[in-house]
Amino acid sequence: MIHLLSKLPRDLTVACSGGLDSMAVVDFLRRAHNIRLAFFNHGTDASNEAHQFLAQWAWENNLELVVDFLVEAKPQNKSPEEHWRDSRYAFLHQLSGVVVTAHHLDDCVETYLFNCLHGKSYTIPLNRNNVTRPFLTTPKKVFVDWCQRHEVPWIEDSSNQDLSYMRNHIRHKIVPEALRVNPGLPKVVKKIVLGQLQQVD
Repeated sequence: MIHLLSKLPRDLTVACSGGLDSMAVVDFLRRAHNIRLAFFNHGTDASNEAHQFLAQWAWENNLELVVDFLVEAKPQNKSPEEHWRDSRYAFLHQLSGVVVTAHHLDDCVETYLFNCLHGKSYTIPLNRNNVTRPFLTTPKKVFVDWCQRHEVPWIEDSSNQDLSYMRNHIRHKIVPEALRVNPGLPKVVKKIVLGQLQQVD
């Protein structure tokens, strides 16, 4: 990941939800980069709460915060998760310069399992247009440790416990069972991620 971080420009936008992962990345990157924050408000109670938290924190730390709101109704052929993701990326793709997200190895494991259940065997790619994900081989526990050691605040999204969302179902139900079958699954997925990264070097 040091190799990927060394490629980042001085000026960055960090996609930030106010959650632990993205707040860790914001606090880490702002020590060596000029950053601004980008937040997409999905219009839910949790998203409105996160917006308020992040606006206050950005103001206290003299950081620019760029915000967009979900306005289009969900198409019938999409799940809420798909609609939110596509709308969020449409917003990020409109921003100038490089946009960094906080996707990490645990996210890659979840995505890999989801894709395998649909007959595919790939995980999260490094780049998507102007969006880059330089922390794909970093375990979530590293972000947790960073926030604890540096007293970085974050906000918990209560919807992350809602198992009606497929991502949450995979995270809380399928991943623990998959790790029982193969405790080395994160290492397997990390090799896949590294293989994908070699293809873009």
